[in-house]
Amino acid sequence: MSTKITSPDDPALDELCGKLAALAQEVDRSGGWPAQQLQLCADYGAYEWFLDSAWGGQAWDQEAVVRGYLALSSACLTTTFIITQRTGACRRIANSDNQRLKERLLPDLVQGKSFATVGISHLTTSRRHLATPVLRAERVEGGFVLDGFSPWVTGAAYAQYVVLGATVMDGDQATEQQLLVVLPTELPGVSIPEPAQLVGVSASATGELRLDQVMIEDQWVLAGPVENVMSQGASSPGGYETSTLALGLADAAIQFLATEAAKRADLEAPLHALRHEHQEVSETLFDVVRGAPNCSSETLRQRANSLALRSAQASLAAAKGTGYVLGHPAGRWCREALFFLVWSCPQPVLSANLCELAGIVD
Repeated sequence: MSTKITSPDDPALDELCGKLAALAQEVDRSGGWPAQQLQLCADYGAYEWFLDSAWGGQAWDQEAVVRGYLALSSACLTTTFIITQRTGACRRIANSDNQRLKERLLPDLVQGKSFATVGISHLTTSRRHLATPVLRAERVEGGFVLDGFSPWVTGAAYAQYVVLGATVMDGDQATEQQLLVVLPTELPGVSIPEPAQLVGVSASATGELRLDQVMIEDQWVLAGPVENVMSQGASSPGGYETSTLALGLADAAIQFLATEAAKRADLEAPLHALRHEHQEVSETLFDVVRGAPNCSSETLRQRANSLALRSAQASLAAAKGTGYVLGHPAGRWCREALFFLVWSCPQPVLSANLCELAGIVD
């Protein structure tokens, strides 16, 4: 039986991360769902970090959670990304007013006996401005009928539940109100197409979830109908959590560069520069977590994105031709770093990253 991790300083966290890192290259090569990695996280109690003791959790504070995420994402970005989506679902459930649903779902989720994920990005991206929303909810007696699709759901085929957002309709017209529900994936009318192969983190099985006139009873409603339902009860997916994952990936690449620099003096200067920048951006991250930011969350995200991209490419350059062969971690880190340019990336962050790539300096 694995030792439960009780703090980010616990040696058991290093033990778990060592096991995840050893499995990371194979899951990237195969593209298969990382069931073994996720079970390891359950065995080590990683899912307990995020929830209150009432549900069997350890209720780590946000600094501790960020430190845990940094360690995990340095070991295996795919596994950690999946955990963020799982945790997002759990927190939405925990922060809701639906007490019966919390009692029903959270104990098994915190122990890793069941898996939940989220399908909410279409409520916060440009898709929310479409004349016909991609996922629609119609009020009927006893609940809502959901119709449409959620474009980006991680691990839907492996989930028992999806926390899902929909726009409430009045006949053929979209209203300003939105709905957040827990969708049991076994319900009639739910289908999950084969997800697209992604450039990186493809094993996360992120893709569409489709609903064809799915009846969801009132007992599964988490919030709404209300305007801007996403503002209630949980942080946004594009917040500092995504920057944390980018910094974890950068750390893995910088560690590799340090190993190579021990044998090659020409790598010492770039290693020193990247280490210094990683420390600076990490300090900024923790300032944001503590509520005393010295920059905006968008600036933090832009810097974390940039550092992940450049650190990964530096690791590839240091590895030379060996790193360009499939199976070397440097190539994987380069592909995974691209993920941060597209996942929950606000337009100002994307614009800043594009300007940097184009050599445009303010």
